[in-house]
Order: sequence, then structure tokens, then C-alpha cells
Amino acid sequence: MAQRHLDPTDPTATATAAAGPPVPADQDALAGYLRAQATEFLRALRLHRESGTGAHGGNGSHGSHGSHGGNGSHDAHGPRGARRSDRATPAAPPVDAARALRRAARRLSGTLHTFQPLLDGDWAESMRPELAWLSGTLAMEHAYASRLERLLQALHRLSGSSAFPAQQTAGRATAAVSATVPAAHPAPPERGSLTVGAAKAGALLDRQLTLARTRAHSTALQALGSSRFHAVADKVALLASEVPLRTTGPATSGTTATTTATTNAASPTDLRPLAAAAENRLTDAVAALPLVTAGSPYNAEALIHGLSPDPVAHPQDAPWHQVRLLLRLHRYALEVLAGEEPEDSGDVRLLAAGEALNRHRDAAEAAAAAAQAARTPRIAPATAYALGVLHADQRHEVEAARYAFQHSWRKEPIRLP
Repeated sequence: MAQRHLDPTDPTATATAAAGPPVPADQDALAGYLRAQATEFLRALRLHRESGTGAHGGNGSHGSHGSHGGNGSHDAHGPRGARRSDRATPAAPPVDAARALRRAARRLSGTLHTFQPLLDGDWAESMRPELAWLSGTLAMEHAYASRLERLLQALHRLSGSSAFPAQQTAGRATAAVSATVPAAHPAPPERGSLTVGAAKAGALLDRQLTLARTRAHSTALQALGSSRFHAVADKVALLASEVPLRTTGPATSGTTATTTATTNAASPTDLRPLAAAAENRLTDAVAALPLVTAGSPYNAEALIHGLSPDPVAHPQDAPWHQVRLLLRLHRYALEVLAGEEPEDSGDVRLLAAGEALNRHRDAAEAAAAAAQAARTPRIAPATAYALGVLHADQRHEVEAARYAFQHSWRKEPIRLP
């Protein structure tokens, strides 16, 4: 058993453990991965259409609480006497189908971006932005719903009052948050004022984000019924059966053509250099991050732009969001090399870093939503105060996520068994 433990001072052993057993890394592996993701895309699309949300557009199909249930559009699948119970039960499949659809679209788009030199250039250039458009469009409704839930939970936690009506059925996130709040914590003098303003702040956020969520839902329905989406689905269906790989290099002439042919004959389809390039881009982006500042318990510079009237994103967040995207591309490249699903294998360090960056993104967007709500004209001072406290709380969550990222990133890579 002692031989199973790695020596952290041995870089060879660490690299071997992180790389895993050698697997074929050629165009066949790339084609197999793309076909598998295209199949997942089509399966999720079929499940989404069978659920009926594309035709009826149930508002609660992508929500976090499932309280709307699609306006009874799924009652045909059960007995007539169970109409009310069926209204809530089928709400889960559309959520899973939309999530699977976004997930497959993200992986296809990221893989085309990383391994584009091995694919047909014109096809990849035209396919990748369409997949990114689809993934982003379908993600907006869920993002607004999650943002509203996060902000309402934070208001409940900060005010110490009873849960908001919309949060009575919250899941494990509410339980986890409530478990971290001490039961006998002494209330500061501002607690009463915050509790008064918290209800109005929650109502204001509920109106704004629910309106944005409704618009995102309508946009997603329009996108799924558009000719643009059908063109993407047709291309993905063709991809599931045939991957347009690049068999020859760019057209050249003379001695240059001979040299190019010789180079391609040596290693024409190796995926590792392109995957290594994606890892290098991630490493360079992480090296540019202020990890030393993120390792400190307090970042005073994060509040410099807190009262800025400019509604643009916080200037410190953009590099972290870019690292999140590069980390996702790196993980997808590793999936292609390993030929396995993300649940089957993965670097524990990368998984923890990705979770921290997801929390960072969610907290940053929630803070921006609170700041946007605080700019609403003619709101009560107590409401503005509650939104200010909420904004500061979410920026604190941003700093905590940055600390978690730098803590996990500096660990040695460990592969899941």
C-alpha cells in the first residue's frame, strides 16, 4: 500500500499520475469524441421536444423551484385524475434536457476551437459560433433564476428574518446556507434596519430578475424554433455520423509542398500538441492573475469601483472569467485525450478550480445585479441600504472564491481513481 502514495518531490511520478495510462491521441479519438457529443446533443434535443416545452413554453420548466410546472402541458402522460400531481412531476426532464443540450453544445464548440487545425477549417469556423450562440441563449433563463435564488438566500441570511415566500421550497442550498449561520449570533445595531429594507429589496430583485428570466425564456423559445437553430441541429446530426476531418494540409507548391508533406507524414494527426497549447494558454492566464492578492484575507482594491455609476463589469473580474473559459477548454481537451466522460475521470485539482471559478462568476453576476437594482430611481433608503449590504456580501463571496481557486490551483495534480 505504501507504493500507491506519490512522492510530491518527484515531478516524474506526479506527471505520470496526472497523465494517466497512455491512450491513442489521433484523429480517430477526436472523431469519436465529437460523434459522442453530437449523439448526446441529439438525444437531449429529442427529450426536450418530447417534454412539450418547445410548443407550450412552460415558465417553470427551467426554474429552480418547479412551482409553475408547464401549465399542464404534460398531463397527457398520466391519468386524468392525477392532473395536479402530473403538473409538478414532469418539470424535471425539461431542465435536464436543456442542461444536457447546453452541455453538449459547449463541449462541441470548445473541442472545435481547440482542435480546429485537424478539422475542416470552413466547417469549424461556421459551426463553432453557432454552437456558442445556442449554449449562451439556452443558459440565460437558468442563470437569472439561479441569480435570484442566490440573492434572496443572501438577504435571508444577512437579515436573520424568516424566509421569503419564494424561498420556502428551496433545496439543499438553503439548508447549507442556514447551517453556516450561528443560531445565537448577537444582532448588530443595523440588523433591524436591514430586515425592514430586505423585504423591499427582495421584492425589487424579484421583479427585475423575473422579468429578465421571462424575456430569456421567450428568447430561448424563439431560438429553438428559428431556422438558425434547425440549421445547427442538421449539422450536428451530420456530425454524429461523419466528422469532417482535414486529411491534407494547406495547398502549397514547390519545395514547400514537399517539406509540408514530410512534416505531416511524421505526425499528421497527433492531438497532444494542440491540447498542450490549450494548457499553456491556461497556465499563462493563471500566471497573470493576482494570486498573491487572492491569498490575502481582505482585498481592499475590490471595493474601489463599488460605487461607480458605470454599469460595466468589475475591472478585476474579467481576467478571472477568462481563466474560467480557458480552464473549461483545457478540461475538454483532456476529455478528448482520455476518451472518457468527465464523470469517469478527471484531475481533482482542475475540478476544484473549476467549481471555485463557477462560484466566482455567480457571485460577481449577483453583485452586479444588486448594484443594478440599487440604481433604481426613487427607492427607499432602507431598500438601498439592504442592496448595498447585499452587494458587499456578494463581493466578499467573490474574494472567497478567488482564495479557494488559488488554494486548489497550487496543489499537486491528483487523478481520480
